[in-house]
Parts: sequence; C-alpha cells; structure tokens
Amino acid sequence: MSTAAAHGLDAHLVVDRGGFRLDLRLRAAPGETVALLGPNGAGKTTALRALAGLEALTEGHIALDGVLLDRPGTGGRWTPPEHRRIGVVFQDYLLFPHLNAADNIAFGPRRRGLGRAEARALAADWLDRVGLGEFAKRRPGQLSGGQAQRVALARALATDPALLLLDEPLAALDARTRLDTRVELHRHLAGLAGPAVLVTHDPVDALMLADRLVVVEDGRAVQEGDGESVTARPRTDYIARLVGLNLYRGSASGRTVRLASGEVLATAEALEGDSFAAFAPSAVALFRTEPDGSPRNTWRAVVAGVHRHGDHLRVQLDGPLRAAADVTPAAAAQLGLEPGQEVWAAVKAAEIRAYPA
Repeated sequence: MSTAAAHGLDAHLVVDRGGFRLDLRLRAAPGETVALLGPNGAGKTTALRALAGLEALTEGHIALDGVLLDRPGTGGRWTPPEHRRIGVVFQDYLLFPHLNAADNIAFGPRRRGLGRAEARALAADWLDRVGLGEFAKRRPGQLSGGQAQRVALARALATDPALLLLDEPLAALDARTRLDTRVELHRHLAGLAGPAVLVTHDPVDALMLADRLVVVEDGRAVQEGDGESVTARPRTDYIARLVGLNLYRGSASGRTVRLASGEVLATAEALEGDSFAAFAPSAVALFRTEPDGSPRNTWRAVVAGVHRHGDHLRVQLDGPLRAAADVTPAAAAQLGLEPGQEVWAAVKAAEIRAYPA
C-alpha cells in the first residue's frame, strides 16, 4: 500500500446487487470531508453502507489509515461493522428510543470497553459540545429534529472514529432548522481529525460542508473536484441542472461549437475537438421577432413551460436548442409568454463558456 494510502481512507467499492453495479474509487485524507453527490438510485448510500460494513463488496478493497478492513476473495479480509473505527450518522438518526440522550451517546464507548462512569462523563462532555447539556435525560421522542441530529452526531463522534460517515444527515429537518444545523455540523467537521464522507442529493449541503465533491451517477463517479471547479464546468446534465446551467456537448473549432443537433454556438473561448458549452438561463434574452444588433447566437424556440424561480420566471424552451431562460415577471408580461408561443432566443458569445469534454 502506498504511503499516501496509509493515512485516511483508500477504497475501491465494487458492489453487485440485482441489475445494479457500484464501481467507485474513493479516497479521503485526514481532516477532509468528501461529499458523494448524485440523484436517487445513483449508488451513494450503497457506497456508505459498504464502507460501514453493512453491504458486502463483490470486488475491491477498503483500507483505513493503512489497515485493510475489507477485501473479498481467497486470502481476503472482512472486518465486522462493530470492529471498524467508523462512526455513522444515518438519515433518520436511529437513536435508541428506550435510552435517553446521554445513554445513547455512552452506548458506543461502553461497547468499546470504557467504564460506566467514564462513558457517562464522555457523554456529558459531548452533549455540552453540541449545545445540549440540559437535554441529557430526554429520550429521542422528546427531542426536536435538530436536537436528535446533534445527539446522533455526538454519538458517532464519542467513539473517536477514524472515519465519519453521514447519510443525508440534514434531510429530515425543516428549512430553518436545517440552516442552523448545517452551520453547527460544519463546525464539527472542521475540527475532525479523520476523514468524513457525506452522502447527499442537496448541492447546498455538499458545497457548504465538503472540501471535495464526487458526483455519482449510475454507480460511477462522473466528476470530481472542489465545489468551484465542479459547478463552473459541469460534465453531465444532472450537474448542470443542479447548478442551473444550460449544457451542451459538441465539437469545437476555434470559437464555435457544433452540436449533435447541427446547431452551432459562437463562444468566448477558442477550442478544438470534443467540448462542452454552457451558459446560465439569465444569459438568455427572449424576443417576439428576430433580434438584430451585436453578433450573438439566435434561434427560434417554442415556450414549453413557465414557472416561478425565485424573483424571476424560468421559461423552458423547446426547438432546435432546448434551453431554460430566466426573465422578469414584467418582461414575461410584455412578451405575453405562454406554452406553445413561438419566440426568438439569443445569447451573446461572451456569455457561453466552452471547455474540453
């Protein structure tokens, strides 16, 4: 095993289940939080369960701080979940309903051999750290969603895990509680010595909590990098939709990209070969008749739908170039936008980013 792999997480997760196959290479350095981001059914939770020892590997390996935990096959190894130094925070927290908050947190340290008094003292310390010192004797049914989430996090961290796994930890919270709890979770992740792997389908959670994103679709990583690089240069329609960009793939020649549909987009950058072209819905201008003036990309389109998007209206356009456009309510009223209406769309070349595919 390489020196780099001897610290943190080094895993190749291959899981065959029915007609689905997960094949994901995953590394996380000490102190690094990696978010697995992707649509439902992409394989994110399967990956987390495999790391925790709750899902059997078909092939591959899992090593943590240089110690091999899992490698199927002859001469391989499998470490039971309870013997892995891994803390897990599940989506629905899975607190023991018959135990109070303090005993929930003390459970893991007690299982690892800590005495009763020491485990209780540790639980009290962790309750203070997450701001719930006065809730020690409350059972899960007496806690709010945000409080239960913090108890679950404290329970996972009280075992001093070498790896922390979080499966949609904020999904069950209402919007206000989610905002406050996200800030609290970020603080704890920043102070974590070991790596953390966060599973989410929410791009805001991923961008706010993770140092690096791994986008998973159909059981495979399709893009990886920090939040800025992934959102600036999406490589799949899923990512483009998440960050609100129109994305197209084609062949670049100079400052133009020819799409598979035959349309040609003028772009700001000069490239050659297989490329992506992307632009924001806010860069699309709509007109009743063909516009004139400065050189730009123009095409006929048909309004497929109009719905509110923040302070603007998001207009879905069909035609040779399917796209989304953002317009103000005043502009929509002036244009009389409604489904089935024909319009002209225009995007300046300077607004279209082109990058290698």
